[in-house]
Amino acid sequence: MIGKRALAYSGGVADDLFKALADGTRRTILDELTEKSGQTLFEICARLSMKHGLGISRQAVSQHLAVLEAAGLVETRREGRYKFHDLNVAPLRHITGRWLDPPAPAPEEDPS
Repeated sequence: MIGKRALAYSGGVADDLFKALADGTRRTILDELTEKSGQTLFEICARLSMKHGLGISRQAVSQHLAVLEAAGLVETRREGRYKFHDLNVAPLRHITGRWLDPPAPAPEEDPS
């Protein structure tokens, strides 16, 4: 594999992505960011509590966001004293491309 495909499957990147997706709370956070991108930590915590009944601390949500950010699924930006979290689906596209859009097989050589 070459280029972006090699990057997407080289040990750490794919491992971080699957590790991030393995946790149900992190998937719920991604669902919330899909519904409304650009949320602050406070907004995410409130939505997890009100919509999903998750009694999870701000520190725990922050740690989940750090895992999602390390996997490239969440990007953060600062505006003044606020930190906003945005969903980034590019890593998912690279992984799904492996099975949904595989590279064309190399032509077989004629043994004669």
